[in-house]
Amino acid sequence: MPHYKKPYFQPYKGKSTRHTCPACKDTYSFTLYLNGNTGQPIHPTVGKCNHENKCGYHYTPRQYFNDHPEKKNKQPQKQSTSQQPKKQQPSSCQLPSRQLTPPQQLQIQHPLQPAESTPNKKPSSEINHIPYTYVKRSASYNSNFVRFLCNYFSKDKIETAVEYYALGATKNKEVIFWQIDINGKVRTGKIMQYNPRTGKRIKNNTGAIDWVHNKLKKTNPGYDNFNLRQCYFGEHLLRLYPNRPIAIVEAEKTAVITSMVIPQYNWLAAGNLNGLNIEKSKVFENRDIVLYPDAGCYEKWSKKMIEIRKQIPCKIAVSELIEYHATPQQIAAGYDIADYIIQQLNAGKHLPQQHPQSQIPPQPKQPTQLQSEQQSSPLQSEQSFQSQTEDNTEPRNSTPFSPTLQRMISINPSLLTLINEFQLVECP
Repeated sequence: MPHYKKPYFQPYKGKSTRHTCPACKDTYSFTLYLNGNTGQPIHPTVGKCNHENKCGYHYTPRQYFNDHPEKKNKQPQKQSTSQQPKKQQPSSCQLPSRQLTPPQQLQIQHPLQPAESTPNKKPSSEINHIPYTYVKRSASYNSNFVRFLCNYFSKDKIETAVEYYALGATKNKEVIFWQIDINGKVRTGKIMQYNPRTGKRIKNNTGAIDWVHNKLKKTNPGYDNFNLRQCYFGEHLLRLYPNRPIAIVEAEKTAVITSMVIPQYNWLAAGNLNGLNIEKSKVFENRDIVLYPDAGCYEKWSKKMIEIRKQIPCKIAVSELIEYHATPQQIAAGYDIADYIIQQLNAGKHLPQQHPQSQIPPQPKQPTQLQSEQQSSPLQSEQSFQSQTEDNTEPRNSTPFSPTLQRMISINPSLLTLINEFQLVECP
C-alpha cells in the first residue's frame, strides 16, 4: 500500500517556481502547494501569496478539496514514524568552551561529510552547512546595497557594519546576506539586488531573491539534498556580544541600517513576516529582546511575542514606534524602522554631492573580525523595554551626552530625535 504524504509548498529553485498570485496578480509572488505523493501542483489557485500583509491570499489543499469533493482522491494512510527510515546526518563542528572564536576561525566541516559512526549515539545535527570559505571569498563592499548606504553613513560605520554581518557581493553587485548561526556555522546566504540610489529592492527580474545553497546545487551535485534550516540573520552576534540586548526586525537591510545608528543592540532580521518563530528563537533563552515589526504587522508579531514568551524563558517586548508613526500609505508600502531612520536623516542632512562609489572603503581582508564584549546592557529590566512602547514618554534630554555624541548631534540634529524616540541610553 502506498504511503500518504502531506501536501507541501513548492521549494524555491528560482523564478520558475514562483507564480502569479490569483488575487493581487503580482508576478513571482505565489507559492503553489504540491501533491505529497506526485510532486505536482494540486491546482493553480491552491497556494499562498508571499505578500501576506498586502494581499493575504492563502488557499489551502483542505479548503480546495472541501470546495471540490469530486477532486479528492482516496489517500493511503500515513506511514507511522517508527517505520520511516532514518537519514544519515552530517557531523557538527565542536566549539571551544573557554574562549570565543570568531566564525571565520572555526573549523567548519563540509556540509555533506557523513557523521562518524559512534556506538549508541545518534548524529548530533540534521542541518547541512556551507563552508565558511564561501563567505570569505564573497567579502566585498562592491554591492549596490553598500553604494546606497554611502549616501547616508560614514566610511567607518559602513566598514564596521560590513564586517559585523560579513556582507558579500556577487559579480552583478548583488548583496549577500549570510545566515551564520550562534555557533558560527553558515546556514545559507540570501542574494538580493538593490537600487543604489533609492535603496529599494529590485523585484521580478534578475535581481529577485536567490540563495547560495540553490546556486551550489546548480554547480555541485553534492548539494542536491542540502537540508536547510534557516536561522536569524545576524545570529552570530549573540555569541560575540552576549551582553547586548537583542532587537528583531523583518528585513536584513533594516538590521544593517539600524546597527549603524543604534549600536547598543544586536540587530537581527527574521527575513520575512513569518520568519519570527519559536524554533529559531530558542537562541534567545535568558536574553532581552525587543521586536520592531513593520507597519501593519504589530498585531501579528504581538501574538508571536506571546507564543515565544510562553515557551522560551526570556524578556521580550514589542515596540509600537512604527505603528504609531506610519500613515495608511506607509502601512500599505510596508514602512519599517529603516525607512523611519532614512526619513529622519533626510530631514537633517543633504545627500553627499560626490559619487557614492568614491566613498566606499577598501575591500576588507577578513569579514566578521569581532571581539567578545563584556559591557553591561543599556537596558537591564523588562520595565525599561516596555517604556520604549509608551507614546507619552518624556524625552530624556536631562542626561548629559559625551563630547563625541554632542558633536555628532550638533552636526546632525536628527540623531537627537532618534535618541528620544527610542529612549536610548549612552553606554559608558
